[in-house]
Amino acid sequence: MRAITGKYKGRHFSVPHTFKARPTTDFAKENLFNVLNSHLDFEEGITALDLFAGTGSISLELLSRGCTRVISVEKDPLHYKFITQLFQSLKDDGAFPIRSDVFRFVERCNEQFDFIFADPPYALKELELIPDIIFNKRLLKPDGLFVLEHGKTQDFSQHLHFFDHRAYGSVNFSFFRATEPECE
Repeated sequence: MRAITGKYKGRHFSVPHTFKARPTTDFAKENLFNVLNSHLDFEEGITALDLFAGTGSISLELLSRGCTRVISVEKDPLHYKFITQLFQSLKDDGAFPIRSDVFRFVERCNEQFDFIFADPPYALKELELIPDIIFNKRLLKPDGLFVLEHGKTQDFSQHLHFFDHRAYGSVNFSFFRATEPECE
């Protein structure tokens, strides 16, 4: 795992081979951030939430690009420990790993974010509910952006807040935008 660009560019971190996580490929991650760069200014104090953080790869990239606060939520104790150690090695005071079930965390969360990324297991039975949960809880700031990574069988194009879809091999990203009325 590595940071593609930013202050941690080129730094490599070895992910244990025993991990169950399916990290977002560098190819997909690089293309994702190319799209995000046209929608978000990472150096303007962006706050982010990384749900189903896995190895922390997306959180690492967000911090590297200048996000001031990144909360990474991961349930698996070994993955959480890895993410915590990763953040400690960076000595980045904007990194906040949280060990929790994502749905419990979201239910209790009262904070709003500029950007939310979710990379649930593709077979998760609640996967298709995640956009509604995010918007019903009003976790995005006005004009905030939510990206859901998913398999090729899901189609979110009819969702009220959907605005784009990108596919990179077997990795699919659906993009959703908060609007003023839903986030007041």
